[in-house]
Amino acid sequence: MHKPRMHLLASFDIAHLQYLDEAGRATQELPGFATPDTLLAFYRQMALARLVDDRAVKLQRTGQLGTYPSSLGQEAIGVGTGSALEKSDVYCPYYRESGALLERGVKIEEILDIWGGDERGQDFRHAREDLPLCVPIATQLLHAAGVAFALKYKREQLGEPPRVAVASAGDGATSKGDFHEALNLTGVWKLPAVFVINNNQWAISVPRSAQSASKTIAQKAIAAGIPGLQVDGNDVIAVRSAVADAIERARNGEGPTLIEATSYRLCDHTTADDASRYQPEEEVREAWKREPLIRLGRYLRDEDLWSDEQEEELQRELAEVMEKSLRVHAERPKDKPTAMFDHLYARLPEAFLEQYDQLAGEQ
Repeated sequence: MHKPRMHLLASFDIAHLQYLDEAGRATQELPGFATPDTLLAFYRQMALARLVDDRAVKLQRTGQLGTYPSSLGQEAIGVGTGSALEKSDVYCPYYRESGALLERGVKIEEILDIWGGDERGQDFRHAREDLPLCVPIATQLLHAAGVAFALKYKREQLGEPPRVAVASAGDGATSKGDFHEALNLTGVWKLPAVFVINNNQWAISVPRSAQSASKTIAQKAIAAGIPGLQVDGNDVIAVRSAVADAIERARNGEGPTLIEATSYRLCDHTTADDASRYQPEEEVREAWKREPLIRLGRYLRDEDLWSDEQEEELQRELAEVMEKSLRVHAERPKDKPTAMFDHLYARLPEAFLEQYDQLAGEQ
């Protein structure tokens, strides 16, 4: 049978970045930012994010919070991403990023307010231009594309300093059209955007293998004509390095980047889920050996930067911080019932006027 002659038009490679292996050993020379003080700060922030999630889940179980999505086992992605942003950049988060929010200066009580149904928690006092948490899947990626367009316009037309929009999402978001549209738009217009995908292997009860035949998520950047990179998402150094480099590219006018951070969800998808029904026990057991706190902790101990005594002191300190935040959250006066409209509409649609008046009468 005759085979037509064809010419290769394009090919691609996807690189994987790692600085600390599963045993906490350096796989290569660490980047310049990875000083002892910085690594200790990363460790503290990941430990705090884990504690916030733990307490939030307990609050939900006792009826004091609504449905809550933990980031257990994925803290390096949030902390690494959040630490790479400059204050002037704009963060467009999805719902599973306590570590990134803490890095951005968001207060613990604000995080608790959000999941307690108080929209005032989304008005981040120390990150006023960051977007609120986005629960619908992948829509924040299009929001980030819009923000990136505005930032580019302000730079080119108004002479403002260069700024970057950074968006986070889960692996499930890459199966949505919004994801591909956002990549395509930012790629065509070379917008200052960075997309960080938390590939924690599961979208609720669906494994990634059932979502896409693509070997990596990073390679989905190829169709959009933008760089794609996979990093070890349990290695906070690798995440910080990759995101910081991508932000620098975007700030220099070189366009967007897609970063796939591989991790594993060591918790339920949310408190409305029971992951034990579908996650294989052996798979979860193995994933615990690779989680980010243990990994960085081993490296710090091997470098004589951490000890059992320091760990105990840190846990006491974080417990005090957490208890103070819990009191602030509990003592905050409840928002008025009409807040569900007040924080959503600049001008209330006529169809809601009767409902608004009814709620106003209950205040």
